[in-house]
Amino acid sequence: MMASEKTISIDDRLAQIVSAVFHPLLIPVYGLLIIFTAPALYGYLPVQVKKILFFIILVDNVLIPAMLILWFRFRNVITTWTMDNRKERIMPLITTSFFYIFSVYLIYRFHIPFFIKLFIISSAFLAVAVTVINFWYKISIHATGAGALTTLVLILSLRMHVQLAGLMILVILTSGLVMSSRLWLGAHTPGEVWSGFLLGITGSCLCLCFF
Repeated sequence: MMASEKTISIDDRLAQIVSAVFHPLLIPVYGLLIIFTAPALYGYLPVQVKKILFFIILVDNVLIPAMLILWFRFRNVITTWTMDNRKERIMPLITTSFFYIFSVYLIYRFHIPFFIKLFIISSAFLAVAVTVINFWYKISIHATGAGALTTLVLILSLRMHVQLAGLMILVILTSGLVMSSRLWLGAHTPGEVWSGFLLGITGSCLCLCFF
């Protein structure tokens, strides 16, 4: 019995680590890393431009929203760090969406490949979509991010005519791991996870393919 409890505890901790490493706020950063390191045209952007883009996304999409979550927790706007209650996610999601939209405004002023701008737009679009849906339904934001990354790799490969099979397999396996972790922790139902994943795929396709 003790061994079983220890095993379950380890599994829970691993699921928490996966959820933290692939936190939705980090997805735009991972997306830029994929764009800049994939063997495609975008990888040849000047290093200074890459640094500026990373800085903007890191501040607007990660650091400021993370600090706001800390403030919301301190003010008891949210009662848990994981924001398991659907209603508690509303204010963090609204403020995060605002800064994602602000990132679009900043990035659009740069003379960079339009595909990169579309990726930032798709991140903002998904943030707003998740926020709106959350008023009625607790969709999985982790799964949405996983779907967005999967679609990014697929469309990047098709548009640039480069072979990204290895990376495609990696993001698919990672997506499965993230979604399984959310289910294991009891954070979401299968429907909430799969609807999030499909939203990430659909929203990214609309932005990256048809804008």
